[in-house]
Amino acid sequence: MKRNWTFVNTPVKLAKAEKSIRSAPVIALDTEYDSFRYFRDKLCLLQVQTGEMIWLIDPLAEGLDLSFLGDVLIDPDVLKIFHAGDNDIRILKRDYAFAFRNIFDTHRAASLLGFRQLALSTLLETYLGVILEKKMQCSRWDIRPLSEEQLDYAALDTAHLHDLYRKLDAELHEKGMEKEAKRLFVGLTAVAWRPKALDRLGHRKLPGYAQLTSEQKERLRLLCRWRFEKAKEINRACFMLLPDPQLVALARLKAASLQTMTGRGLLSADSLNRFGPEILKVLQQD
Repeated sequence: MKRNWTFVNTPVKLAKAEKSIRSAPVIALDTEYDSFRYFRDKLCLLQVQTGEMIWLIDPLAEGLDLSFLGDVLIDPDVLKIFHAGDNDIRILKRDYAFAFRNIFDTHRAASLLGFRQLALSTLLETYLGVILEKKMQCSRWDIRPLSEEQLDYAALDTAHLHDLYRKLDAELHEKGMEKEAKRLFVGLTAVAWRPKALDRLGHRKLPGYAQLTSEQKERLRLLCRWRFEKAKEINRACFMLLPDPQLVALARLKAASLQTMTGRGLLSADSLNRFGPEILKVLQQD
């Protein structure tokens, strides 16, 4: 793609971005966040398209004050365009306490118009003839530096939203659906972040649960609770902390000790060093 983006990771660059964003009557927004490796979704990049430029703002950079965006996002005279913006809005509310007014969501609009294939790539190809590559979707957005290829990909997620908005908005008006769409968009501004909650019956869903004894099932329940709380504490995905098969194998141990908890299918040396005493305490509960 033609490079029409700027990576914003310093206060000087942010000042330029702020001037452009504050003066734009319409902006398109997207985020890149990691919900795979972290317990608490981690915001890694914020894309803001003003028409003339796409500002790729790094929320992980030190010294950036993004509070000015709050004025823009709540301004009823500035249209904010998203595609499937539910989680973007939730995360921005969670991290910055932003509020939103006057948004247009291309995903919701297309759904209202009867589309069943609602991926941005599909809509862009259908309405604009634009082919969007998604091969960078699962990139490590949390690691710096980001590559040019990653930044190009991130920019493309907002590059065509203005044009897609115009097509969808025209069709909504043509079909007399603009008021219904507006109600959907107002509802979208009200979404809120909800922290993860422990599934108290989640241990019963793990492979091998049915073959455990009553005592082993109780150990597994306690291990699942410990893993959830520990993952929350260190902000790491539960499965990356300890995979399900390891929990089941630990629950099966007849005589748990720091020596018996390591080995094939059990704890690695690193996991034993980091978590062994805590897990042993869980396993030895009466």
